[in-house]
Formats: sequence, structure tokens, C-alpha cells
Amino acid sequence: MARLKTLADTVPRFWRDDRLPFIEARYLAEGRSDSYDKHAHETFCIGAITAGASNFVMAGKQHHVHAGELVIINPGQVHICSPDDDLPWAFCMLYVDASWLAALQTELGQQKNPEFQAYTSPVSDNVFLYEGLLALYQSLTDTETELLSKQGSVIQYFSEVHKHLQSAPAELHLENARLKLAADFIHEHCTQDLSLDDISAHAGLSASYLFRAFRKQYDMTPHAYLINRRVQYAQEKLRQGASIADAALEAGFADQAHFQRVFKRLLAATPGQYQA
Repeated sequence: MARLKTLADTVPRFWRDDRLPFIEARYLAEGRSDSYDKHAHETFCIGAITAGASNFVMAGKQHHVHAGELVIINPGQVHICSPDDDLPWAFCMLYVDASWLAALQTELGQQKNPEFQAYTSPVSDNVFLYEGLLALYQSLTDTETELLSKQGSVIQYFSEVHKHLQSAPAELHLENARLKLAADFIHEHCTQDLSLDDISAHAGLSASYLFRAFRKQYDMTPHAYLINRRVQYAQEKLRQGASIADAALEAGFADQAHFQRVFKRLLAATPGQYQA
């Protein structure tokens, strides 16, 4: 079984490579003191629990995941996670661009629609995929492994993911078209000081209906969705080399201190740790 080296600290380790812009990795060796507030990612996320256990809530359902299991999070799925009691908790997570993965799904003949096809189960005990994820992480982070080998490993692993995980039927992804307009408006204008009236006018809905229906559809209030998107926007800027202060300002946060607090609350890492 593939193993990760033990890290004797609680600092999350992020990996990125400009030559592989569609994938990012994170490893945390000791996360028993960390918890993640309600948030979502634009990417497809798949992670291996390497030690301990955690509680994972998504779509109103709670899951208890242990070492040896995988967590699967589709793009946009709101979730909360925290360690189980005061037990050790370690994990390795991969974040994959949804458009890149959708193109691979299409090439594999899984769908005719070029959009990303979500997966049904948020937890898997598939040993082959679990060990494969850890092996892929080691390959990606190994400075002696050549780019061509890393590219092949990524394609091979996510081809196996599609083979072993069940895709969700299309009808599960239907959503109110006007709420989608509202979500897209927030996404595109997240750096601005939006009001509920701005969003509801764009979507053609009353402000009160929008607030209630949006929270039911996305498991977030419009404001929480906006803050989550601002963090995503700031992550993009940090990956591009922006300073923390500039990323905070460009993302629409009032000041750097507020940005630091929100980033830590949602991602259980500081902007500096993410950027390092």
C-alpha cells in the first residue's frame, strides 16, 4: 500500500505546478484541532483519510469517515467537516478543474454533454482508488518525477475514478433557472458590494422569495454564497502570485484581517500557508 511520509506538524502542505494548472493537492498530517465551516469548491475534490476519522456533512446528511476511506465532493456542493472528538486526523486531498475532468469524461464515452457529470456517493471504501490517490500524490510532489510521467499518472488515475465511481443521473442536477441566474450573477460580480435587490432584479424574483429559495437550493444564503465565492476568487489571485493584501482587496474584502479570518474559517489554513 502506498504510504505518505509523516509530517510532525499541523501546517497544511499545498502543492501546485504551473505546468499542471488543472490540479492542486493538499496534505495535512495532524488536523485534530481543525474544523471547516460551511463552504464549497469550484473544483472536483477527492480526498483520502490517512489517519483518524472525521465527521462530514453534505446535503443535510452526516457521514462518519475513517482512515482508508475516500471523500468525494462535486463542484459547488456545500459541506462541513471536522475531526472526530480529539483523535488524530490526517488527509490528502486533490482538487481538479471541473472543465478538465468533464473533457476526460467525454473522451471516455461517459456522456455526450460536455459539462461535468457529478458522482453520487460522497464516501467510498474502494481500496484501489484509495491507494491510487496516495500514489498519485507522491508522484506529483516528487521533484525527480518527470512531467510526462506526472501527466500520464493524472489521466490514468481519474480514468479509474470514472470507472469505479457511479455517475449521478442527469435529473439530479436540474435546478431552478432563475436561481441559477442569481448564483451566476453573484459569481461574476463577487468583488462588488451587492445587495439582495441587485441579485433579485437580475434573476427576476422578489427579494424575499430569492432569499428563501436560494438557501434551499444551494444550502447557503446569498451572502454566504458571496463570501465563499470571494474566497475562491482570492485563491485564484494567490495562485497567480498576488500578495495577501492585494488578493483581499481585489476579492472585495474590507480589510486584510477580515480576509484572513474568513479564509481560515472556511479552509482551515491561512492565506500565507495556502500561498507557500
